[in-house]
Amino acid sequence: MIALRNGSEYRYDYTSPGFRTAFEFLKRNDLADLPLGWLELDNDVRASVQRYTSFLWDENKFEAHEDYFDIQYIVKGSEVCGVCSRDGLSVAVPYDKDSDIVFFAEPEHCSKVYLAEGDFIILSPEDAHKPRCMADRQIEVGKIVLKVPVR
Repeated sequence: MIALRNGSEYRYDYTSPGFRTAFEFLKRNDLADLPLGWLELDNDVRASVQRYTSFLWDENKFEAHEDYFDIQYIVKGSEVCGVCSRDGLSVAVPYDKDSDIVFFAEPEHCSKVYLAEGDFIILSPEDAHKPRCMADRQIEVGKIVLKVPVR
């Protein structure tokens, strides 16, 4: 979820132009008013504006991406996001290059991260994650998912 160390070097540069573009976008005052769908930003960053009712835990699958980081930012509401290493997980739906997504069978163990309005989580390609899950009860959630290319 944060920087992974590879020896004495950080594996990813979380201060890269793509991450700077993403976090500048999140400073906007109109995030709750943006239309649903995709927005193309600078540095090959894309933003997906989403609104949905949070899911029951068992209604979702763990997923991961190869070509993009996810920055998942809660604009309205709250949810739980399951997170674990994708190493050793069983693939449920093979990787789709066009959608940059692979789905996994439920792992034996995972962490659950509670995200409330104004919270975000950064998910790297090594992180299997299960977003959109309800916290206390199913509620309406507004979210921005920023796709930052892996360089």
